[in-house]
Amino acid sequence: MDNIVYFNTVSDYNNSCNQPTLHPLVSILDLSKCPPREWEAGTKVKMNFGIYAIFLKDVVCGDIKYGRNYYDYQEGTLVFVGPGQVWDIEYEISNYQPQGHVLIFHPDLIRGTSLGKSIDDYQFFAYKTNEALHLSEKERKIILELFEKIEFELQQSIDKHSKKLIASNIELLLNYCDRFYDRQFITRENVNQGILEKFESLIKGYFNSEKPQELGLPSVAYCADKLHLSPNYFGDLVKKELGVSPQEYIQNKVIDIAKDRIFDVNKSISQIAYEIGFKYPQHFTRLFKQKTGMSPVEYRSFN
Repeated sequence: MDNIVYFNTVSDYNNSCNQPTLHPLVSILDLSKCPPREWEAGTKVKMNFGIYAIFLKDVVCGDIKYGRNYYDYQEGTLVFVGPGQVWDIEYEISNYQPQGHVLIFHPDLIRGTSLGKSIDDYQFFAYKTNEALHLSEKERKIILELFEKIEFELQQSIDKHSKKLIASNIELLLNYCDRFYDRQFITRENVNQGILEKFESLIKGYFNSEKPQELGLPSVAYCADKLHLSPNYFGDLVKKELGVSPQEYIQNKVIDIAKDRIFDVNKSISQIAYEIGFKYPQHFTRLFKQKTGMSPVEYRSFN
């Protein structure tokens, strides 16, 4: 049976690392200075997060298994966790000594701040662990400098400026991460191209099967799962590579398929709509007109 650990507060995480809590809503830790994790080799732990966490892996550390996979994080890798996420971890060695740094903060820290209004825009908090951000040495230095600024504030007495300054520095850090992820999407172009080719093949295979009648239109979550990606990472990748969202891409493919099938005059528009996964023909007609400027019946007559 898995051990379950809940990190609902900053203190929860600090206590697990045997570290003091300097601020109830935010903390930065140097994990190499924390005591080893007292788990035996083979121990499985389920970590439930109710807080935000940004882990900076400072050294290669492939001693932990996340889910079914091992991730050999190189020096300067960022992993993001958002509230509601669960990590399934298996320790490969006893008394595992974590390395690197972690910034953790409670959602209450950013309420009423500009970051609080935009936090959902940083979709990498919902990425999977294998979709981590791999930093260059220059990028790693920038992240460490921002960690130091936040840590400096935590060493000061809490005053009316503390929340604003800490939240602003976290927002700046996340904006840099946004930029670095854009760079990573570009530098991993060959890998991304392979994913897009699989996406194209997945969509074609889907509509050449009975799945549309059984499951309806393919969702972004369905495609991401089949490609072993998180929906957010998949969405960001497609948007950056193709200039449209996965949902738009799927809709465009649906219209292309519909155009071919509309020429079969032995089938009604309703039959075609059901065949390609629409539960209600009027929804198909609305999307078709939105995309082409004419109804399916008009398109059939015009062509």
